[in-house]
Amino acid sequence: MLNNKSVLITGGTGSLGKALTHHIFKTYPGVKKVIILSRDEQKQFQMAQEFSETKYPQIRFFLGDVRDQERLVRAFHDVDIVIHAAAMKHVHLAEYNPDECIKTNIGGAQNVINAALQTNVHNVVALSTDKACAPINLYGATKLTSDKLFVAANNIKGNNPIKFSVVRYGNVMGSNGSVIPFFMNKRKEGKLPITDATMTRFNISLQGGVDMVMHAIEHAWGGEIFIPKIPSYKITDVAQAVAPECKLEIIGIRPGEKIHEEMITSSDSYNTYDLGKYYTILPSVPFFNLEDYIKYFRAEKVEQGFNYNSGTNTEWEDVATLRDLIKKHVDSNFEF
Repeated sequence: MLNNKSVLITGGTGSLGKALTHHIFKTYPGVKKVIILSRDEQKQFQMAQEFSETKYPQIRFFLGDVRDQERLVRAFHDVDIVIHAAAMKHVHLAEYNPDECIKTNIGGAQNVINAALQTNVHNVVALSTDKACAPINLYGATKLTSDKLFVAANNIKGNNPIKFSVVRYGNVMGSNGSVIPFFMNKRKEGKLPITDATMTRFNISLQGGVDMVMHAIEHAWGGEIFIPKIPSYKITDVAQAVAPECKLEIIGIRPGEKIHEEMITSSDSYNTYDLGKYYTILPSVPFFNLEDYIKYFRAEKVEQGFNYNSGTNTEWEDVATLRDLIKKHVDSNFEF
């Protein structure tokens, strides 16, 4: 699928960007180029130690900011596939720095679209978040806007065969800034700060996120928002899994946080289809023949009023399975 193709990852020095890079080189040794675009020179320097050009001659590191459309146009030259992972993602920081979040998450998304339309890119997959569904915080609102921009970009492509699609998923286990590494670091203090004892979240591994991106690259017809079927966890079970000896300190919900996350609202159900491993939310007016799509993917429409919520999910991680996942995906040497 990616052999003889050039792939560019915005925000490529992040956790998912590095996991995607590993996966691409392992699975597609004939890839033409993998271009890592980010604005953090230190992270690029560090990633270049892991992915040296001696071992990976197809890799390129390109300093740039998604806020700079001219720079993106230059970076996208001769690129086939763009994976848009760059974002300002910390909820509380976005609440206190709203203009910065808007410039990156909305302005940056539109710049990626414009640059892709001006070059020879033929496939763009944008990363979203469960917080974009019925958002109550600015981060979620900017990512919902970003989702809408990428879906609507299929309207303005004209005869250009480019496809724009979105993948939306929950908390990535072990990613930078996520709760499990945070609790692992706090363990030595003897207490863990918990915002709310009833809080739940969706959970996906880095590899699960990578698999979703690969699915969208291969199967998207343009305009879909793909959502994985994944388990939830209770925040108290995460604390018990990581540090059962620690006292839990309830500190209250931070600005913009939810008790439970959603990935599909009941309003979305009218355009949502079950594809087996994933759900997909289609545009209200698809850019393709809907009957052909349903037949090709054997898609089944969900019931009206269906919603996908971390608090009412039917699949759950418990303390034991969380520990297994931490060993597998976060730190194989961690002692419980």
